[in-house]
Amino acid sequence: MPRRTPPARRSPFGSRILGPRDQAPRRLRVRIQLLLTLMLVSTNLIGALVVFVINTWAIPSPPPTERMVVALAIAIPTYVGVAAVVGAIWGTTMSLRALRWATQPDVDPDRTQRMRALRVPFHLTAIQFAIWMVGTVLFTALTVALQSSRTVGTALTVGIGAVVVAGISYLLTEFSLRPIAARALSDVRVTHRLRGVGVGPRMAIFWTLGTGAPVVGLLITGILALTPHSDATLHQLAVVTIIVCGAVLIFGFLLTDLNARAVVAPLLSVRDAMRAVEAGDLDTDVVVYDGTELGQLQSGFNDMVAGLQEREQIRDLFGRHVGQEVAAAAAAIGAGEIELGGETRVCSVLFVDLVGSTTYATEHGPTEVVGVLNRFFGVVVDEVDRHHGLVNKFIGDAVLAIFGAPVEHPDHAAAALSAARSMAARLAAEVPEVGAGIGIATGQVVAGNVGHEQRFEYTVIGDAVNSAARLTDLAKDAPGGVLAAWASVEAADPAEAAHWRPHGEVVLRGRSAPTRLAVQVDAPA
Repeated sequence: MPRRTPPARRSPFGSRILGPRDQAPRRLRVRIQLLLTLMLVSTNLIGALVVFVINTWAIPSPPPTERMVVALAIAIPTYVGVAAVVGAIWGTTMSLRALRWATQPDVDPDRTQRMRALRVPFHLTAIQFAIWMVGTVLFTALTVALQSSRTVGTALTVGIGAVVVAGISYLLTEFSLRPIAARALSDVRVTHRLRGVGVGPRMAIFWTLGTGAPVVGLLITGILALTPHSDATLHQLAVVTIIVCGAVLIFGFLLTDLNARAVVAPLLSVRDAMRAVEAGDLDTDVVVYDGTELGQLQSGFNDMVAGLQEREQIRDLFGRHVGQEVAAAAAAIGAGEIELGGETRVCSVLFVDLVGSTTYATEHGPTEVVGVLNRFFGVVVDEVDRHHGLVNKFIGDAVLAIFGAPVEHPDHAAAALSAARSMAARLAAEVPEVGAGIGIATGQVVAGNVGHEQRFEYTVIGDAVNSAARLTDLAKDAPGGVLAAWASVEAADPAEAAHWRPHGEVVLRGRSAPTRLAVQVDAPA
């Protein structure tokens, strides 16, 4: 079943109409211009229609005279058309000038350009508000000249319309410019609010537009109906109430939906990215396109992932140095609780050393020598890992491996012997240029951290380690190149022990008692 692309990857800005994350600068410029023009023009037209409906039927004022109707029929379309065109041209021109760097390839903005880009929604909102306030003054003056009894209602409805249109323009503009905000914040760590409208003030804007403004209109209607010269009827008040309640229900729902999308989209992007990280994808990041507290959340998530990536790199490097088991054990204990010292354990030690490596190095170039060593170490590490052992250290062209420490192994002797057999077969086939001697011993060792508090390593010390090293020297002349202490064969399970046979005994250097030896059954006598 094909893997589904997370929603945050398909719509990094919270909506597909904003395009993909890596869209071309020219396409981004065209997209932004079209969105801004469409949204600003449609917002003005809808605002004008709403003001006309409310002023005509919802305000308890005298009905408009014939002269007033004719004047409004000419003035409203004319002003709205001119204002929409002027606002769109003025707004998009100003915006594209401030965002010119964002529509050019490979241009990194400076701090001034970033802040200008993030303030574009404010500037566009100011333009829309200025246009509507001019309209408020003009239509109020027209009403005073032609029908003064409607002056208060006209001034209030157009004024409230200015607030509503400006607020909606801000919200839609901020939405349209998310790709630009993302580029402005692409290499900035958002640790504080970079724009004046945070989540709390944004909620207040939505309440003002969806609930506050209509309720204020209803309040003003009630005040006007109570004036001494008002002739508002019960029917008119009922109509006003129905219209205002309808506006609250419809616009309140739409604005609440916008609010939810504006707040939830950044949260969803972080949620989807968290799921990807939980699944093991540490290459995940979130597009930061919000300069508010939500942007701090997005930026904080990216910082967290960067920290996890760095931690994983350090953990991998640490594991390569000391072995994955030691690294896992250290991580489980906790860095602050790691202490010097060790514990006594019975484990199996495998020592492997190259034969004739010095002669080979003098007869071949450095590149060939390194290649042979890498193939040799590759086989050794692979077999030790496959048999759940620990490559403890590299000593020149020799390797010390441990089975049974630091992680308990139920049959460490069998694992060490099996690893030695597989290792010998592979080295003969894959590294034929040089030989190798492999020694295995089982016994009591001290395993733990040795060194200084500022610099220590995990290692094993004891007779089994010394015995394995001595057996390795002897194994270079033994059948099959592998020599084990008979104690290891006795400690192994019967299935593994069946692959070994006695091979005499020898007194190892540094010891007084003889050590019984074992070689592989199929090794030449």
